[in-house]
Amino acid sequence: MTLATEPRAPSAVPSVNTPAPEIVYPSSDGEPLAETQQHVLAILTTLALLRLYLQDQPAVVFADQFFYYVKDKPRARVAPDVMVIFDIPQRLYANYKLWEGKQTPAIIFEVTSAGTKEADWGFKKALYEQLGVLEYWLFDPYGDWIAGQLQGYRLNESGVYEPIADNQSQVLGLQLRAEEYLMGFYRLDTGEKLLTPEELYEAAQTANQRAELSEQLAQQAQRRAERLAAKLRELGVEIED
Repeated sequence: MTLATEPRAPSAVPSVNTPAPEIVYPSSDGEPLAETQQHVLAILTTLALLRLYLQDQPAVVFADQFFYYVKDKPRARVAPDVMVIFDIPQRLYANYKLWEGKQTPAIIFEVTSAGTKEADWGFKKALYEQLGVLEYWLFDPYGDWIAGQLQGYRLNESGVYEPIADNQSQVLGLQLRAEEYLMGFYRLDTGEKLLTPEELYEAAQTANQRAELSEQLAQQAQRRAERLAAKLRELGVEIED
């Protein structure tokens, strides 16, 4: 006869420490760089000028890259058209996380339009002010809503943005000017203009042409001197070297 037994208690399920899902901070949203080709040109020209101007300083220039400003919240992000951050390692960045770099952008440029006016003038201006971005500049290539196309703001002692009346950037040591569809940058110490890539190319071409002309003139002078020396020898005039 088989004896009934008490049912066995189920063994305890060992606890498993499930790791928290990794937080991903994307470097792209698949959106275009800017609304129009002219907006793109204004952004890329500003990027090129400032990279060259700041190449000997501890600064990194970003363009249309995500700036994450709250840790563990990847939706808390903006993509400034151009921003400059000082005192961080000089390398290539996929994006910039404030809690890693530990440096707030010193200056931000937004190439604005009627379509982005509300975000640029409202949310972004308030955010950059709150984060402590020293200067915030709005450039309107087509003059859709900014009189004179260019308007800058600087934090005052109370941490509030005030308009920059003279268009001088204390952060960069540059005078800014609206020049047709681009921003022009001029050194405050010398008045020298930062040349665009096109202007640098033209200057190089001009320098090459001048060098070639100087070489041609030197060769012509040498040939004339040789002919003169030969003529004098024919006349019996001794020429000392």
